[in-house]
Amino acid sequence: MKCPFCNNLDSKVVDSRPDKGGSAIRRRRECEQCNKRFTTYERIEEMLPQVCKKDGRREPFDRFKIINGIVKACEKRPISKAEVELLVDRLETRLQESTEREISTNTIGEWVMKELHSMDEVAYVRFASVYRSFRDISEFMQELQELLKK
Repeated sequence: MKCPFCNNLDSKVVDSRPDKGGSAIRRRRECEQCNKRFTTYERIEEMLPQVCKKDGRREPFDRFKIINGIVKACEKRPISKAEVELLVDRLETRLQESTEREISTNTIGEWVMKELHSMDEVAYVRFASVYRSFRDISEFMQELQELLKK
């Protein structure tokens, strides 16, 4: 691990423990050259399906893209960053358990909308308005009417 202070490649682990969420290992390291300490996080790299975009492109699943989209939908709503992280954790678990090698953005979007619908209806509508790309106000109103029926 390269020291962020002196760029030396030799360091020793001083302390190691799971992070708060349990999804990573937090390691406290000490540089062998300058003796300064720094923290690293280690996550297991899991094989997730490729994401098939609407235009046919394929790309690796990007947790941060999902988080950013959800955070925008939840702006000024009573949903914490921790709740968003848990939502994306559940999504990643579902993807890991899937036997599919590829998954469409439509499927991912539907899963996120279902989760948001149970958390906060305003965040759900915001996410749906971007995800579904309503062509006009009537399509948007139809979605709202469906929401009100439930």
